[in-house]
Amino acid sequence: MQFHGEAIPRGTILDEVYLDNSMTHVVLGYNFSSRFGLNLNAPLVHRRFKRYELRPTGVASEEGSVSGLGDLSLIGRWTALAKSSMKSSASVNLLGGVKLPTGDSSRIENEVSKAAAYNALFRGGVHAHEFGGVHEHDLAPGSGSLDAIFGATANLRWDRWFWSSLFQYYWRMEGEADFKFGDELMISGGPGAYIWLDRKFTLSLQANTAFETRARDEFLGSKSNNTGLTAWYLGPQISFTWGQRFSANTGVDVPLRIDNNGLQNVADYRIHGGVTWRF
Repeated sequence: MQFHGEAIPRGTILDEVYLDNSMTHVVLGYNFSSRFGLNLNAPLVHRRFKRYELRPTGVASEEGSVSGLGDLSLIGRWTALAKSSMKSSASVNLLGGVKLPTGDSSRIENEVSKAAAYNALFRGGVHAHEFGGVHEHDLAPGSGSLDAIFGATANLRWDRWFWSSLFQYYWRMEGEADFKFGDELMISGGPGAYIWLDRKFTLSLQANTAFETRARDEFLGSKSNNTGLTAWYLGPQISFTWGQRFSANTGVDVPLRIDNNGLQNVADYRIHGGVTWRF
């Protein structure tokens, strides 16, 4: 739990607040050619939490879990550059697509309706029900909005050394109950080396850095004071390939610095991984 980028001291009721977020992405892809491809991304969301909320009768707690299908994404890929030799290679891919409002967004509607009631009661209060850093919009599997996604990947290799990078931008639109999530920019990548490299198998280790920035959310005609952040992460990533069909990777992101607005629950660490089979 952090307030304006600084950790909240221990020994308060906020010690009990938590949010564990797990997302499993099932991605189906088809390559029309070596340069053009299309992916359908179906995220399965599971969130465990404990939160507090101010109500007219006092402070109320809620603890439990939320699971379900998130917002589907349809992403197109165009390979703008692809050059390869025995000793070196270089590639650049441009990405673009849409995120569809398929996930359950009812919790966002609940949050907006409660905020509207408090604003009417206190004549323009600043969403007085928000308390504890975990809000209902943090728990919703879906956003209720149709959003645009832009991105790019770049990969360079020389002998056993390589550099890979990923750029993503989410252009958010208004969704459930006119709630608008803040636009997001994510950049990740870094240098690495092949520990094991032959015709059938490869094993690589990369120093992966990540930068993320999210604008503040907007609803009821104003921007939320408890959303939006800028974060830097660093951690190792291991990748493995077997032939031309199978690949897998796993990594850990450790936060170096998280500058957040207001009171928010932020990541202690993140674990990610993936498995790909081509046929």
